[in-house]
Amino acid sequence: GIGNSVARLVFEALSERLGNRIVLQHYTSSTGFPSMPPAADTGTEGYTLLFASVDTLVIEPGLQRTATLPTHQAFEPIGLVAESPHVVVVNNDLPVHSVRELTDYISRYPGVVHFGSSGNGSSLHLAGEAYLSATGTNMVHCPYSAAEPATNNLVSGDIQAMFQVTSGVLNYVRAHKVRALAVMAPQRSPALPEIPSMAEAGYPDLTAARWYALLAPGGTPREIIEKYNAALNDALESPELRDKLLELGVTPLGGTPAQLGQFLALETRKWHATIKEAHLNR
Repeated sequence: GIGNSVARLVFEALSERLGNRIVLQHYTSSTGFPSMPPAADTGTEGYTLLFASVDTLVIEPGLQRTATLPTHQAFEPIGLVAESPHVVVVNNDLPVHSVRELTDYISRYPGVVHFGSSGNGSSLHLAGEAYLSATGTNMVHCPYSAAEPATNNLVSGDIQAMFQVTSGVLNYVRAHKVRALAVMAPQRSPALPEIPSMAEAGYPDLTAARWYALLAPGGTPREIIEKYNAALNDALESPELRDKLLELGVTPLGGTPAQLGQFLALETRKWHATIKEAHLNR
C-alpha cells in the first residue's frame, strides 16, 4: 500500500543522509504498534527508527484493539513525515456538486445515501463519522474488507459516497470516475489543486488525514533525535523526495520533535472523541 511506499522512500532518503546503519521498523498496517517498541540499541548509537501512521498510533489504541496500548513514553517523537488528506467523493450520478449540497441531499432523503469504508473503525469510517457529526446528518455505513472494493463499488453506484484518502482515490478523480467535493484539510491538496478544501466548503474544523510519523525508541539520546530530525527535514525539502511523495498523493510535512508531540496529543483527543461518539470503542 501507500504506507509501504512512503516508508521505503523515506528510508532510502534517510540512509543516504545517515549512512546505512539505520533499521526502519514500520507499523502502518492494522498489525498494531508494539506495546513496547525495541529499546534503543546503544551498540549502533540507537539507529532504530519507527515509522508509524495515524492508524497504529491513534485509532487502534482508541478502539482498544491492541491488547496492550503503547504508552507514548515508550517512544520519542522525531518528526511528522507526510500526510494524505481524506477527500469526500461521491458517485457521478448523485446530484450533488458541493459538501453543502451533499448535506442538504442527505437531510432531504434519509437512508438513501450509503457511504463505504475499509471496515468498522477504519480511518475511512471515522472520517465519515466526523462529517456526520459536524453536519448533524445520518448516512448508512457500509464497511468493506478493504478500501479498493469499496472504491470500485462507489464507481458502479452500489454505494454513493466515501471519505477516501487522496492517495487511494487520486486516479479515479483524475479519470472522472468519481466526483470529489472537498479535501478534508484546511487548504487544498497539491495532488488535487482544483478540489476545494473543507475550509472553503464551509467546515474549517472538519479535517482528516492519514499521516505518517517517524519515532525513536524511548531513551534514545537527545542528540540522536536531533540528528534524525535534521536528516528528515533535509530529505523532505529535497525536490527528489518531495516529487515522489506528491506523485503518490502524499504531502511532505516535517517540523520539530516537539511539534510532532503536540500533534499526536491533538489527534489522539480528536479521534478518541469521534470513536466514543460513534460508540466504536469496545
